[in-house]
Amino acid sequence: MSLDHELETDGRLVSPTENKQEERFDLSLRPKKLTDYVGQEKIKSNLEIAIKATKKRDEPLEHVLLYGAPGLGKTTLAHIIANETGANIRVTSGPAIEKSGDLAAILSNLEEGDILFIDEIHRLNKVVEEILYPAMEDFALDIVMGKGPTARTLRLDLPRFTVIGATTMASLLSAPLRDRFGHIYHLEFYQPEELAKIVRRSAKVLDVRLEPAAAGEIAQRSRKTPRVANRLLKRVRDYSLVKSDGVVDLPICKESFAMLEIDDLGLDQTDRKILKTIIEKFNGGPVGLNTLAAATGEELNTIENVYEPYLLQLGFLDRSARGRLVTESAYRHLKINRPGQLGL
Repeated sequence: MSLDHELETDGRLVSPTENKQEERFDLSLRPKKLTDYVGQEKIKSNLEIAIKATKKRDEPLEHVLLYGAPGLGKTTLAHIIANETGANIRVTSGPAIEKSGDLAAILSNLEEGDILFIDEIHRLNKVVEEILYPAMEDFALDIVMGKGPTARTLRLDLPRFTVIGATTMASLLSAPLRDRFGHIYHLEFYQPEELAKIVRRSAKVLDVRLEPAAAGEIAQRSRKTPRVANRLLKRVRDYSLVKSDGVVDLPICKESFAMLEIDDLGLDQTDRKILKTIIEKFNGGPVGLNTLAAATGEELNTIENVYEPYLLQLGFLDRSARGRLVTESAYRHLKINRPGQLGL
């Protein structure tokens, strides 16, 4: 298979799931210390104070909740916290903990000071969540023995540990669960200069010869998201190896992005499909999310959690009680006239 074909068929930049190979590859790009982590300065400052204070008290860090759009560095921060505190980290996710026994097995195997990282924590089911409450608050595991009137509860003490929860949908967390986190941080979208710094660092790790102008171009098209910036860097690197001498410069970047159909603002084929579907089939909106998902053939959660946040950030979409609407800015970007307009 040619590189051209790979680039064309792998045009989507923001997939809701990642294959294991790419996850392992991305691990090599992740910083290990807070000082190497770019962006989120307020969060870094607060975490630095919290970590130093807990070390002086010789106790585990209070539970931490990280929320924000996909790809902003929640998992990276969790591993950095583990590294900075010298703790072992156990990684799982809300959907993976299907039964109370699954959580009980994880908790009973924790050691003093361990970190339990739960990705997509908003997807924990209620039965599992209720077992997590006493574990987080009292460091105890309540096991129900028997059924009916003869049932009794056996409480097992747990070592003191830290839960780090990550979610893209903090609004779906129940109040009792949210209240058990001592630190709650919202990760913001990144600025182009921060992304350029991340791209330059990743280029060094990957041994890519990257010119400054190219780093800026990649950052500009990275949807304000570090994960996308690293993906773009890898795609441009591959293109430059085949089409040029391996040096990633501005012309190579632009050629690669043209092949991937990624525009100056980082919009890909799916972004444009969402906007054009609202414009062409629903006269610019409003249109409900379920209807939009059916019309585009995209999953509802993918639109809402992966594509919509960036389109809202750009001001290309509005949300109302009746549904999603395309804004004037989006019409201008797509070079489409609104109904009744003579020209742009």
